[in-house]
Amino acid sequence: MPRLELITDIAAPIGRVFDLARSIDVHQESQTRHRERAVAGKMSGLVEAGDTVTWEAVHFGVRQRLSSRIDAMTKPVHFRDSMISGAFAGFVHDHHFEETSRGTRMTDVFDYTAPLGLLGRLADALFLERYMRRLLEERNGVIRRLAEQATTKK
Repeated sequence: MPRLELITDIAAPIGRVFDLARSIDVHQESQTRHRERAVAGKMSGLVEAGDTVTWEAVHFGVRQRLSSRIDAMTKPVHFRDSMISGAFAGFVHDHHFEETSRGTRMTDVFDYTAPLGLLGRLADALFLERYMRRLLEERNGVIRRLAEQATTKK
């Protein structure tokens, strides 16, 4: 199971960053290039423990659906979403938040298994890992921008 770890430092309070990271609306804004949108389950606002969301998006030219559930939440330091159904054989995405002297350190730990066995492992080595890292970076860039904008407005 491949694991991506991504650290993003954000000059904003932990509570604001935590809420932006669990916002369905912010996630959709961060993935507009893939036309990602919530289509079932919780469809807007902030996810809470036990919520499910079904996302529809276009990746690699194919419209796909993926459903995930919020399996764990300890405000404002951690939440986990896990795939229920979708294109992956499985994934677990842990979101960790830590207060720092400059704001908040957000750490994503994304464990996933590509579909299709050996073919999926080959795809992962050739392009999927880079693609998934870029998706996380895009999402985190939007979270950083929104969190830091709110900080400078006050």
